[in-house]
Order: sequence, then C-alpha cells, then structure tokens
Amino acid sequence: MDLITVWFVLLAVLWTGYLVLEGFDFGVGMLLPVLDRGDTTQESSSRRRTLLTTIGPHWDGNEVWLLTAGGATFAAFPHWYATMFSGMYLALLLLLVTLILRNMGLEYRHKRTDATWVARWDLTIIAGSVLAPFLVGVALTNLVDGLPMTEHLAGTTRYTEFDGSFLSLLTPVALLGGLTLTVLCLTHGAHFVALKTAGPIRQEARRLATRSGLVAAVLAVALFLLLGVGRGTTASWVAAGVAAVALLAAIAANAKGAEGWAFTGTSTTIAMTVVSYFLMLFPNAINGRGSSPDLTLEAAASSPLTLTIMTWAAVVFTPIMLGYTVWTYWVFRRRLSVEHMPALADAH
Repeated sequence: MDLITVWFVLLAVLWTGYLVLEGFDFGVGMLLPVLDRGDTTQESSSRRRTLLTTIGPHWDGNEVWLLTAGGATFAAFPHWYATMFSGMYLALLLLLVTLILRNMGLEYRHKRTDATWVARWDLTIIAGSVLAPFLVGVALTNLVDGLPMTEHLAGTTRYTEFDGSFLSLLTPVALLGGLTLTVLCLTHGAHFVALKTAGPIRQEARRLATRSGLVAAVLAVALFLLLGVGRGTTASWVAAGVAAVALLAAIAANAKGAEGWAFTGTSTTIAMTVVSYFLMLFPNAINGRGSSPDLTLEAAASSPLTLTIMTWAAVVFTPIMLGYTVWTYWVFRRRLSVEHMPALADAH
C-alpha cells in the first residue's frame, strides 16, 4: 500500500473517530429540550445539567479528531484541502461559527444562574448540535455525490478546481445526507444518555432512541440507494449493508434494555457509513458531478517526502491521542442521575 492510500485510510479513521465520538455529543445537545421536562423548574434544570454533565468531560476532546482530520488533509492532500475550502467556503465558515457558538454555550452556561443567561446559551447548544452534523453530512455527501469541477492548465500541469456556487452544494441528495446524519446522531446521543444515566431520563432516552432509530434507518436506506446507484462498488455496498444491520441491531438491543450494545450498534453504523463513503470516493478525493472531471488522490497529494515525515509523526502521536481518549472515557464511565446534581442557589 503506497503512502497516498495510507493517508486516505488514515483520514477515513479520523473522520470515523470524530463522527462516532462527536456524534453522540451532538445528539445529547439535540435532546436538551426533549428530555428536560420535569414536574418543576428545579427538576427541569437538574435534568438539563445531568444531560450536559454526561458529555462535559468529553466534548472538547472529541473535537480534536476534527482538527486532526483538517490538519492531516492540509498536509497530506493540499489540493483537496484548497478545493474544499474554496468551493465550500460559506458552508465551512457556517460550520466553524456554529461549533464556536456551541462550544461557548457549553463553557459559559454555568457561569451564572440567571434564567435568561442560561436560556440563551442553551439555545446556542441546541441549535449548534442540530446544525453542525447537518452541515457535515451535506459536505461529505457532496464529495461523494460529486461537485461541479473544471480543469485548468498551468504550464504542463493540470489543476482540477471547484466550478460552482454555494447553491450548487444544496442538492437533494446532499440535503438528505445532512438530514440522515443529524437523525443518526440524535439516535446515537439517545443511546449514550441511556447508557450514562439512571432513572426517568434513562427510560425516556430509550423510548426516543427507538423512534428516531427507525427514522434514521429509513433515511439511510434512501441515501445509500441514491448514492450507490451512481457511485457504489461491491465493497461500499458491503459496508453500507453492515451499517444497516448494525442500526437494526442497535434498535433491537435498545428495546431489550441493552444500552451498551445499542450504543455499540450506532457507533458501528456511523463508522461503516464513513467507510462506505470513502470507498465510493476512492481513488478520488472529490468526485466530479456529471461530466465534470474528478480530483484524484494522486493529483491532490503532497510530495513523497512530506507523506513520509507525516507517517512517522502519526506513528508517534496517534497512540497518544487514542490512549488519552480511552483513559478519559474509562475515568468517567459511571452513570449519572438528577440526584447527583447539586441545587443551584438561584435555580432557573
């Protein structure tokens, strides 16, 4: 396996790690206005704080995977990075602002107990948790489904560049990809809440996960059929099939109260969805739409020397990142309940 393929595979691993870990993060944020319904204002407040505490030790570490994926793309495939950030500039800027505001909400909502202060930051968390996976899903689906591209000749070198607008990103298939990932993250987050909490929140999360899981399954089938007809390979269809089976297994496990297996199922679904997407891309970095040329991995890649240096760096630092992630989840593995939340001096 040459270094270009190695780094393509590593990017798939990084995106898998990000969407599996940040996926439940987004899902918990989406669940704030759904699972916070207590009999009193105090109970509702405690429910929200319980939900946010489940992801409190993890959300910022989960985003390291996205930063690493972006940095690795820039270093290993600079033409791919440049084409994405020029063609999807507005969409990626919106994603960046969304993540910043969401993170500010997670950091600042607990700084004061004023009801208006908390409500406004909660709104940024909820909106960011919905919009971020939607934008990521739209972007990744566009790479697979195809973008309008054109070729330019500079001397003896041919460059493939984006040749569209922001509106050209909003195709029905891309929007379906965004919606599918959003609902899948909602289901993934509900399984995580059921796994990490006790009491009424746990039971409500399980019921919600069943309903959203069925919706995610229908959307995913439609998405894979639309993408697979034009871009599918034997390997990508197999990966998509594994993703579908894992999602159905997650729904069944959740119905039986096996929260750990349910969470494993949606984790597998997300992972195999990323694998299927990357298999439909290979050997391209960006598929061309219609008769547009493709941007190949070979054309987008850095020099062999750069890839070699990056490979040695990855050998050193990847185990450190994985070890830290595993350690964090092990330390904060216990369940939480509303009773664990201390009363606020000025409850909202």
